[in-house]
Amino acid sequence: MNKIVGKEFFSEKVVKLEVEAPLIARSRKAGHFVIVRVGEKGERMPLTIAEADVKKGTITLVVQEVGLSSTKLCQLEVGDYITDVVGPLGQATHIEKFGTVVCAGGGVGVAPMLPIVQALKAAGNRVITVLAGRTKELIILEKEMRASSDEVIIMTDDGSYGQKGLVTEGVEAVIKREKVDKCFAIGPAIMMKFVCLLTKKYNIPTDVSLNTIMVDGTGMCGACRITVGGKTKFVCVDGPEFDGHQVDFDEMLKRMGAFKDIEQKEIHKLDHLEEAHAAALNDRTAPWREELRKAMKPKERTAIPRVKMNELDPEYRSHTRLEEVNQGLTAEQARTEASRCLDCANPTCMTGCPVGINIPSFIKNIERGEFLEAAKVLKETSALPAVCGRVCPQEKQCESKCIHLKMGHEAVAIGYLERFAADYERESGLISLPEVAQPNGIKVAVIGSGPAGLSFAGDMAKFGYAVTVFEALHEIGGVLKYGIPEFRLPNKIVDVEIENLSKLGVTFVKDCIVGKTISVDDLKADGFQGIFVASGAGLPNFMNIPGENSINIMSSNEYLTRVNLMDAANPESDTPVAFGKRVAVIGGGNTAMDSVRTAKRLGAEKAMIIYRRSEQEMPARLEEVKHAKEEGVEFLTLHNPIEYLADEKGRVKQVVLQKMELGEPDASGRRSPVPIPGATETLDIDLAIVSVGVSPNPIVPHSIPGLELGRKGTIAVNENMESSIPMIYAGGDIVRGGATVILAMGDGRRAAAAMHRQLTQSK
Repeated sequence: MNKIVGKEFFSEKVVKLEVEAPLIARSRKAGHFVIVRVGEKGERMPLTIAEADVKKGTITLVVQEVGLSSTKLCQLEVGDYITDVVGPLGQATHIEKFGTVVCAGGGVGVAPMLPIVQALKAAGNRVITVLAGRTKELIILEKEMRASSDEVIIMTDDGSYGQKGLVTEGVEAVIKREKVDKCFAIGPAIMMKFVCLLTKKYNIPTDVSLNTIMVDGTGMCGACRITVGGKTKFVCVDGPEFDGHQVDFDEMLKRMGAFKDIEQKEIHKLDHLEEAHAAALNDRTAPWREELRKAMKPKERTAIPRVKMNELDPEYRSHTRLEEVNQGLTAEQARTEASRCLDCANPTCMTGCPVGINIPSFIKNIERGEFLEAAKVLKETSALPAVCGRVCPQEKQCESKCIHLKMGHEAVAIGYLERFAADYERESGLISLPEVAQPNGIKVAVIGSGPAGLSFAGDMAKFGYAVTVFEALHEIGGVLKYGIPEFRLPNKIVDVEIENLSKLGVTFVKDCIVGKTISVDDLKADGFQGIFVASGAGLPNFMNIPGENSINIMSSNEYLTRVNLMDAANPESDTPVAFGKRVAVIGGGNTAMDSVRTAKRLGAEKAMIIYRRSEQEMPARLEEVKHAKEEGVEFLTLHNPIEYLADEKGRVKQVVLQKMELGEPDASGRRSPVPIPGATETLDIDLAIVSVGVSPNPIVPHSIPGLELGRKGTIAVNENMESSIPMIYAGGDIVRGGATVILAMGDGRRAAAAMHRQLTQSK
C-alpha cells in the first residue's frame, strides 16, 4: 500500500505521482482529497485526488514543491512508499446539469479541477475551461482537459503560451460573449478570491475548492476553520468546496501564512489464566484473604495516612515535556496503601467504577505482595489498566465511594495502586494475557481506536471474535495519543496496552476512515456481523466571538495534536507549532490543563487559564489543577473572552475579557456565570488555545443512511449501546458528546457484552 508506481515531472517543481491505494481509488469522488505524510516525523499534508483508476487500484496526486513536506514528497521515486495516505476526505463535488459552466484552474489547481470537468461534461454541461499559469511550463494536464471540455482557454502571465493575462481576464471574456450559468475555481487562494469578486459582479454562482492548513483532516483539530457567510466552517469536513461568494478570503489568506516563518527556517531539514486460579484471586473467602483481614484491625487500617505520590520537582518538570510528572509508588508504599483497604463485604468503591474492576481483590493481592496477581485481576475487566491508573478521575468515581470518606478519612488511593500493579507487570517483562475463548469465526469491526474502541475490542477478543479496529490517523490510540501529553501519559504506556490487545488477536488498520475510505456497507459485504462506532467527538467547539479566527488562535485539539501526535516541538519534526510567550488557554477541563501545561513546557513566560466560573466549578481533576499551579500557571477565573484583537498581519495580540460573577445553579448543578455590566479587562497575548468542549465527529454518523442521531449530532443508542440500526453499536464521545477515558471504556464493555449476547442468540 502507498507505493509510488508512476512519477512524471510537469515542470521542475510540479510532479505527478501515481500511488497504490485501492480502497481510496474505489471510494473516491470528484472533489475528494487525501492526507499524506512522508517519514515518521513528517507533517500531515492535504492533497486533492486528481485521478483514480479503480482497476489498477491507484490514485494520482499532483504536488508542487512549496515547503519542506511537499519537497520531501516530490523527492520520492517510483518504488518508494509514502508513509501514510488516508482518505478519501471531504465532501464530493455537487454535480448536476447547470448549463454552461466555466472552470478556472490555476497552477496545480488544474489537477483537482480535472475530475470536476470530467463529471460536469458527463452530466451534460457545456464546459469551458480556463487554464492559467505564470509561464508555459506551469500549464498542466492540457491534453486531458481538452478531452473533457468543449473549449479550453490558456492564460499565462508572461504570454509565453496562449493569451497573455490573468485567469480573470480569460473568465471575463467568456462571460461577456455568452451566458454562463455556473463557475468553478481552483488554484491559489488569491486567484480564487479575484475570480469570485469577478463572478459576484455578474451574479454567477461560483464554487471554490480550498486547501487550508490541516493536521488530522477529519474535523478533529479545527486548524482548517474558515469563515463562510459569517459562520465558522471546517474545510476538511464541511468542504473542501464552498460558495466562493461567502468565503472570507482575507482571513483565510492570513491564517494560511501562520507557519510561513517556521517553514522558511525549517526547509533545510530534508499464557492464559486458569479458571480456578482466577477464581482464587477474586474470592473474598479464600484463606489468604481471611488471613489478611485478621492481620490488622479496621481501626488500625483507617489510622494509616494516605500515601503521597512521588513527583518530579515543579521547576524542573515545567521545562521537560516528555518526562512523566507522577513517578509512581515504591513497592513498600504500595503495600502500605493497600493495607488501608478494609476489604468490605459490600465494596461500594466498585459501584463507582464504570468498567467494574474487582477493586478489593486487586488491592489485597498488592497487600500480600503478589503484584503480578493484582495485575491479572485488573486485566480481567480493564483493557487499559496502566492508562486508567494515570488519567481517570478516581476522586469522582471509585474513590468517591470509598468507605473511608464516611469515616472522616481520605479514600484509599485506588488509582495509584492500579497504576502500580500495571507498571510492575510491564517492567517485570512477565506480562500475562486474560483468558480467551476459542475462535468462533465471527468478524466484528471497531471504528476508532480510542479508549471506547480498545475496551470493546479487548472484550470481544476474549469472547472469541475476530476483531478489526479501523483508525483514521497514522497511530493507534485515539485521544490517548493525540490528546494527552506524555508528561501525564507516556506513549510507551499506551503502546504496551495496544500490543497486549494485538496478542489477544485484535487486528489494527490505520489510515482508514470508515465513511470515506470504506463504508459500513463495505464492512458488511466483507463479512463483519457487528460494528461498534467509537469515532469520538473530535470536532472542536469555538466561541464564535470577534477575532477568533486570527492567526495563533487554535483549538486545544489542534495544539495538542501538533505537539503530542506530530511531535511538532521536536526540531526534527516537519510539523510546525506556534511557540507563544504569553499564552491564554480558554476553559477549565483536563484538556485545558494539558494545553496550558504544555505551553509552559514549550517556553511560555506567562501561561494562563481563563475560565468563566470559579475554581470550585472547574471540571478538571484536582491533581491537574494542583500540578498546573505548582508549575507556575496563572488562573483567571470568573473571566470570559468576548473579543480578540489582532495586529496588521492578522496575528492575535490581545484578548478582551468580560468579568463574571456566579448566579443561580444551572442544569448541571453548577452556578451559572453572569457578566458584570461594564467590567472588562484587556490582556496582551500572542497565542490563544480554545478548550471549550468538542462536538461529535460527523463523518461516520452521516455516512450511515437511516442512523438515528441525537440533538447535537451524537449517535442515539439504547441502554445496551445499540443504535437504531441492528448490530451497529456505539459508545464514548460519539454517544456522550464528551466523556472521560473510563466512561468511554465502560461504554465499550457494555456494548461488547450486549453484542455478544445478541450474536450468541442469533446462532
